[in-house]
Amino acid sequence: MGKEGKTKKKKKLSAMIKSNWQLYLMLLLPIIYLLVFCYYPMFGLQIAFKKYSPKTGIWGGDFVGLFYFKRFFESYKFTQILKNTLIVSGYQVLASVPIPIILALAINCVRNKVWKKSVQLLSYMPHFISTVVMVSILVQIFSPRNGIFAVIAGLFGKSIGDIFGSTKAFSHLYVWSGVWQNMGWASIIYLAALAGVPPEHHEAAIMDGATRFQRVRYIDFPTLIPTISILLIMNMGRVMSLGFEKIYLMQNDLNIAASEVIATYTYKIGMTGNADYSYSTAIGLFNSVVNLLLVIVSNKISKKLSGSGLF
Repeated sequence: MGKEGKTKKKKKLSAMIKSNWQLYLMLLLPIIYLLVFCYYPMFGLQIAFKKYSPKTGIWGGDFVGLFYFKRFFESYKFTQILKNTLIVSGYQVLASVPIPIILALAINCVRNKVWKKSVQLLSYMPHFISTVVMVSILVQIFSPRNGIFAVIAGLFGKSIGDIFGSTKAFSHLYVWSGVWQNMGWASIIYLAALAGVPPEHHEAAIMDGATRFQRVRYIDFPTLIPTISILLIMNMGRVMSLGFEKIYLMQNDLNIAASEVIATYTYKIGMTGNADYSYSTAIGLFNSVVNLLLVIVSNKISKKLSGSGLF
C-alpha cells in the first residue's frame, strides 16, 4: 500500500506539472535568478576564513580559520562600531514600528473618502524620494548658514551650531527623517489588514454603546497584532544592517564617532584603503549571523506572546 500510495502521488504530481507547465516555466525564472545572484555568490564567504588574494581567487589562498574574526573582536573600533549600530538600529525599530500603526488606525477612522485618500497620498509620497535627495534636503534644512533653522534663529538674533555635524543629533536626524519618509508607505500594509475587519463587529459594538476609541482598541488593534508580529520579526532581521547609503552620505568628520556603523566600516575596509577583502567579509558574515539569531529569537518570542510568527 505504501508503494502504491507513492506511485499515485507521483502520477498526480506529474499530471499537475503537465497541465500547468506554463506556470512552472514562469516559476523557473525567479528560481534561476536566486540561484545565480543570491546563492552562488555565497561561496565567496569562504574568503572570511582564508588569506584572500585576487591572483588565487576565492578557491585559493591559505586557510587561516577564525583569524579575521578575532582581529575584528580585538580591534579598538569593535566596541564603538557595535554600540553605534545597536543604538541607531534599536532607536529606528522603536520609532518606526508604532507610528505607521497609529497612522493607519487614524486614517481608517476617517469617513470622508476625499480627505482619506489625500492624507494617504501625501503620507506615502516621501517614500519615493531617493536617498541622495533626502540627505541633500537634510543638509539644506540644517545648514548653520542658510538652513531653515538658522534663518529662523537669525530673526531672533541668535545662531545655531552645526546640527548636521553633531554626534548627539546624528541618530535623531537619521531615525526621524526615515520615519517621516517611510511611515505612509509602511501604513499601507496595516490599512490592508484593517480592510479585512468585518463591518458586523463594529455594528455590534455601536449597538452596545462602544465609543470610537473603544472600537479601535478592542476590534481594530487586535486585528493588526499578527501583521505587527511578522513585520517586527522582519525588522529585527535588519537590526545590524542599517541603510548603508544614507548613513554613508550623512557621515562627516564631526559626527564620525556616532555614525560609524558595521555597514560603513565594512565598506571602508573592503573597498578603500588596503582593500582587505577577507577582513571585510568576516565582518559582514558576523553581521549576518547576528541578524539570523535575532530573527530566530524574535520569532520564538512572537509565537509565545501572540501565537503568530514567520516559521
